[in-house]
Amino acid sequence: MRSVVHTRQGDPAEVLELREEDGRPRPGAGEVLVRLRVRPVHPGDLIAVEGGLPGLPDQDSQPRTPGVEGMGVVEEAGADVRAPLVGRRVAAFPAPGTWAEYVVVPAERAVPVPDEVGDDTAALMLVNPLTLVMLHRAVEQALDGHDGPVVQTAAGSSVGRLVSAHAERHGLPLVNLVRGAAGARKVREMFPGQPVIVTSDADWQDQVRRATGGGGARAVLDCVGGSLTRDLVGLLGDGGTLISYGRLGSGVTMLDELPLVNRGLTVRGVTIWHWTDRTPEQRAEDLAFAVDLARTSPELLEVAARYDLADVKAAVKHARRPGKSGTVLLTSPAETGGAR
Repeated sequence: MRSVVHTRQGDPAEVLELREEDGRPRPGAGEVLVRLRVRPVHPGDLIAVEGGLPGLPDQDSQPRTPGVEGMGVVEEAGADVRAPLVGRRVAAFPAPGTWAEYVVVPAERAVPVPDEVGDDTAALMLVNPLTLVMLHRAVEQALDGHDGPVVQTAAGSSVGRLVSAHAERHGLPLVNLVRGAAGARKVREMFPGQPVIVTSDADWQDQVRRATGGGGARAVLDCVGGSLTRDLVGLLGDGGTLISYGRLGSGVTMLDELPLVNRGLTVRGVTIWHWTDRTPEQRAEDLAFAVDLARTSPELLEVAARYDLADVKAAVKHARRPGKSGTVLLTSPAETGGAR
């Protein structure tokens, strides 16, 4: 069995390595064994390898395999698995350790893939769409019955495009922020009705204020953080909410530096890991949304490139390439036939 591992935290391009071992894991009661075909390289996967996620313990010397999402075929089911999953294509999340050829997950985390959804799309149909669901709820609470406007950073990212499509579908006034002109052109082509502002422009903050009508945004969706936080808070109207769901940027903004009290502002964190706290009924509803999105709008789950597991370092470099559009995938050969 091939797997990507690291025994210390650091630059993924340096600390990740491919290992080959005999044998494969076995599922226990209520679990299934999935032979993975495709798995994404998410920004959070790389940040975890670096050790840049606050609150996580430092890594010991034991090998760890990155990845939390993937698509494959169920090869074996443990005791007490009632659903007929063996032989079926499934998408799995949360499934720690998906940058390997096999992963064992609880059967409830193996979501059957519709026949009309291809392997690559299926590998992307859980984490980002479920993140969208969580962000939608956070925005609704922040708006508190108001119409907006809402500002989002990294509008050209995979999640950013989902947010833009959702806002367009629901008539939510959205202002998109991107880092460069090339990214701005692509977002404008996809969503011509939404303002797109390049943060490398000297007057980008004034452009945002004009686009939001001068009264400030009701909410800002931010996956950049770092030194940009102070500027984003300055774009909020009084009583607004900064919704943070990522840490792609550099630098630090101290909480005490922000005018939270005198302007009645709220800073709220959103993480995909809290999705598992929802009730089974709520999770089933969210999964149905994610699967339907994969069926009806696969173009929103764009693939940037595909690399074999053995080429993980090249995949990491591509995933961090400025201006990259879509998500980089790590692949394994299917036992019979190619990827759908």
